[in-house]
Formats: sequence, structure tokens, C-alpha cells
Amino acid sequence: MNTNASMSGTRFNAAQRINRSLTAQVEKRALLWMAERAPHWISSDQLTVLGLTAQIGAGVCYALARFDKHWLLAVILCLALNWLGDSLDGTLARVRKQQRPRYGFYVDHIVDLIGAVALMTGLGASGYLHWQTAMAMLVAFMLLSAESYLATYTLGCFELSQGFFGPTEIRILLIAGNLALLRSSYSTLLGHRFLLFDEGGAIAAVSMFAMAIIVAARHTAELYRQEPLP
Repeated sequence: MNTNASMSGTRFNAAQRINRSLTAQVEKRALLWMAERAPHWISSDQLTVLGLTAQIGAGVCYALARFDKHWLLAVILCLALNWLGDSLDGTLARVRKQQRPRYGFYVDHIVDLIGAVALMTGLGASGYLHWQTAMAMLVAFMLLSAESYLATYTLGCFELSQGFFGPTEIRILLIAGNLALLRSSYSTLLGHRFLLFDEGGAIAAVSMFAMAIIVAARHTAELYRQEPLP
């Protein structure tokens, strides 16, 4: 993998990628296998577009599920296609030695942010959770993403996962949640009846907020050690 790109007299150092998620090793082997066998006419840019289109499609299908819950099955298909496009594009570029570090980093993550807005908007419109929960998840995701991008710039390492959870684990949880919704959109907790996705969404939002605070504190301490006051 090329780690440097030169343009207009400037040098760009690609950050070290770190992925400790539960599925990381299996996923890496599967992506390499697919990238090595992908048809020549498929490009990493096409896969990026596929990933974004599929995530927007998932949001649209969530909104349509308000009227027919069987659209949740279409959400599952969209999530699978989003994984394929979002995960394979970078691997394909590395296998073919067509890396564009600055372009790839920027486009990949602006696409992630646009896709997250589309997905959370669709969830909010689905009726399977309240808008407040959807927006809390979106804000928490944006905060965690911003911290990750800042750490990439200042520390030179890009963490693809937080703890054992990464994007693939989140997709798996969403798929499991969709299958549960096909049976019932409610659950009972401590004798009270709640929307199933409200419970899951609240846990996800609180977890992301907490993770953002913990990681930000850790990175701040690390940067302070590297740049102490004179």
C-alpha cells in the first residue's frame, strides 16, 4: 500500500488503519478474495456509488415500511449492498495498486455522513421509533465521526472500529432488528411497553456519546503527553 501521495509540492501521509472489530479478520479475508476476483470493469468509484445508493435506499425503504412492514426486507438487501460497496471499494483499490489516499479518505467519509443522514431520516419517518431517538443517534454518530477524523489528522491513525464494534457489526444489529420488527415492533422492559427500536436506538445513542467522550479524553491526554507545556 502506498502511504504517500505528492501533489502541488505537498506530501500526504496516509494514516495507519486500525480495525479491532469482531468481524475484522473474517471480513478482511472475504474482501481480499472478492477484490482479487472482481471483473476488470468494476472500479472502486462504482463501488463507492453503490454503497451510497444502497444506504440512501435503506432510508427510503425504512420510510416505506411505515405503510408495509415487508419493506424491512428491502432494507436488509440495501444494507448488504451498502456493506459490499462501502467495504470493497478501498480493498479493490489496494489490490489493483490504484490508491488515491486523499481522494479516497475524503470521498469515503463524506459519503458515510450523507448516508447516515439518509438512514436516520428514513428511520425517523418509519414509525418504528420516535424522531427524537433517530436524531439523537445521528448527532452521536456525527460527534464520534468528527472525533475520529480529528484523531486521524493529529495522531496519524484511523480507527475503523470503536472497541469490538465497527460498521459491519452495526449493520448486523440493524438486520437482526429488522427481522425482530417483522414479528413485533414493541418490547416490554420492567413492565413497560416500548418501541423496540426506541430501546435499541437509545442504547446506541448513549453508547456512542459515551464512547466519544472517553476516546476524546484519551486522545487529548495522548496529545498533551506529546506536546506538553514548556
